Amino acid sequence: MGLYPHIEPYDHGMLDVGDGNHVYWETCGNPHGKPALVLHGGPGSRASPGLRRFFDPAAYRTVLLDQRGAGRSTPSAADHATDMSVNTTAHLMADLERLRAHLGIERWLVWGVSWGSVLGLRYAQTHPGVVTELVLTGVATGSNPEVALLTRGLGKIFPEAFERFLGELPADERDGNLAAACNRLLESPDPEVRERAARAWTDWETAIIPAPPGSVARFQDPVFRRGFARTVTHYWGNDHFLGEGNDEGVVLRDAHLLKGIPGTLVQGSLDLGNLLGIVWRLQHAWPDAELTVVDEAGHDAGAVGDDILVAATDRYARAEA
Repeated sequence: MGLYPHIEPYDHGMLDVGDGNHVYWETCGNPHGKPALVLHGGPGSRASPGLRRFFDPAAYRTVLLDQRGAGRSTPSAADHATDMSVNTTAHLMADLERLRAHLGIERWLVWGVSWGSVLGLRYAQTHPGVVTELVLTGVATGSNPEVALLTRGLGKIFPEAFERFLGELPADERDGNLAAACNRLLESPDPEVRERAARAWTDWETAIIPAPPGSVARFQDPVFRRGFARTVTHYWGNDHFLGEGNDEGVVLRDAHLLKGIPGTLVQGSLDLGNLLGIVWRLQHAWPDAELTVVDEAGHDAGAVGDDILVAATDRYARAEA
């Protein structure tokens, strides 16, 4: 089946979402098609052109955005002067609602990858009336045990990389929340401290989450590296701003709120986030979701996963028609 051919947006803009922030958005495909919202990963990455290819351009009006502080949105999280206190999960969901109203969309399918799956799930739980379906890959729920696994827990699997990462953190902070400790360095007034911390974080992510070469290459850009590391650690070090109860998992706890929303979950069998069984627990708590596990694939479910994701968006477009 494969992905759809590359296309260019037919419209784009910068939306004023308050707090001095402007969010980049673009629309592509059919202006009269089924609306779909694409949520990129990170947090702190950006909407890459490849994400447009999961949707039939004749059937979908696909909306992509760079989340607050990321990509082409301003101000950038890479700028030390940018206020991160107004960059939280609640702020991002409010931005989605502003964008939906700005584009005159009543309801839309939500497609999310990695952090985008966390944001998409929470958005659907808190705004169920505007989400028609969820299509998620590299699934996560943003719980504190997931953060602990992806930092300290995987240190036992990648001991050499973990020792290098830990060595960049203050000795008296190596027993606590490692993302929060790294974030404090990324907020240092000293630019050299910030640069070392950004490099340490992205080196650790590269070690634990094997990714296509293009994804690793972006970490060589110091501006992207600073903004990405600052945003990820800001969220991971603050319970993903999901509120009280995230030690047990707020998104999993509220999975019943997804009742009636059809879902497609695509997960690589070798995704190390699976060690906690999160995606299986989510699917069992959300009977309207269908889970496909792709053998011998990691956080990126690969070409087989891409085919399944495209088949899902095709199926939902047919159902709409």
